[in-house]
Amino acid sequence: MLCLILGGARSGKSRLALTLAGRDLPRAFVATGEPGDEEMAARIKKHRQDRDPSWETHEIPIDVSDWLKSKGGLYKAVVIDCLTLWLSNLLGSGIQASQIPVYTDELVQSARMVPGTAVFVSNEVGLGIVPGDAVTRQFRDLAGAMNQRVAAAADAVHLCVSGLPVQLK
Repeated sequence: MLCLILGGARSGKSRLALTLAGRDLPRAFVATGEPGDEEMAARIKKHRQDRDPSWETHEIPIDVSDWLKSKGGLYKAVVIDCLTLWLSNLLGSGIQASQIPVYTDELVQSARMVPGTAVFVSNEVGLGIVPGDAVTRQFRDLAGAMNQRVAAAADAVHLCVSGLPVQLK
């Protein structure tokens, strides 16, 4: 089962992901965020504290596909949180925008290695105003295209708004 959860900041995406992943053990939480500053480090720490200790946390900013290929089959459930940070990390590492669809398709195929449920969490970034600069518009467009590719491949898609999930697929 492959699931995608979309939503804005603080919309309840991560909480829903943990719920949808189920309680079967072993289960893994793949965090793509990196503590680049004190505020982000505090966010990561809080996320970790909010998770049940039965979750095995793996911090993987870029090589999520490789991890899923080698380790995904060991878990009943895997939550990958979040694709938007993963995209940012890819672009920051020098991956060209034209390669993002290839990386996205590989990620989805790799997630199929999980014998139970794989849940992707991503930000819905297209609901706000049009960004004022070209770099931010490009990121928004790449994130939207990435989310569409994952949604098309997913068995279920949910949108979280103000803590309320709506199933789209």
